[in-house]
Amino acid sequence: MASKDRIQKLKDDTRCNILAASLNIVKEEGWSSLSMRKIADKIDYTAPIIYEYFNNKEALLKELTRIGYIKLANEIEEARDKFTDAAEQLEAMWMAYWNFAFKEKELYQIMFGIEANCCVGNPCSEVQRASNLLWDKIEEIVPADKRTEEYIDTKYYTFWSVVHGLVSINMTRQLAAGNNEQQWGKDINKQVLKDALEGIISSIRR
Repeated sequence: MASKDRIQKLKDDTRCNILAASLNIVKEEGWSSLSMRKIADKIDYTAPIIYEYFNNKEALLKELTRIGYIKLANEIEEARDKFTDAAEQLEAMWMAYWNFAFKEKELYQIMFGIEANCCVGNPCSEVQRASNLLWDKIEEIVPADKRTEEYIDTKYYTFWSVVHGLVSINMTRQLAAGNNEQQWGKDINKQVLKDALEGIISSIRR
């Protein structure tokens, strides 16, 4: 490997280590405990090295937010591709959203401001990719006589309100219970979500 490539790889690895350390701190202590000094201590770097990669904490949070949206969009896309029927795809995509929220709890919190300040100035392209995948699939199942931008927007936010609302309720309860993971993903919650998704899809297709 050429010297220039080795240097770039070292920089990339250092950046990944900083981001991984940030998430580890949040998992152990919560978002309110995250600081540039703690990150440096976590991976035995000096604080100036951290600032070489991220100018401030807000820049670090923006990058974690961007990563979160990329992961969310990828999982939504993967869920869609497991089915061929549009309605089944749409339900699977929203279920993937639900699963992502609990699998990547810390990222979801910073993406949507649950127990953490939502990062201002989210990267538009990554945010839009996830929402566009869902919006486009809703458009696909809407009958031609209803297919207006306003109608599809309304249904998109109906879906999102239900899914995000249920996620938020469960996360808040889980935090109040002292990180008792058994609060997460119980069958009853998934059944409530599934019933709601099926109901909205049915109302669109009528």
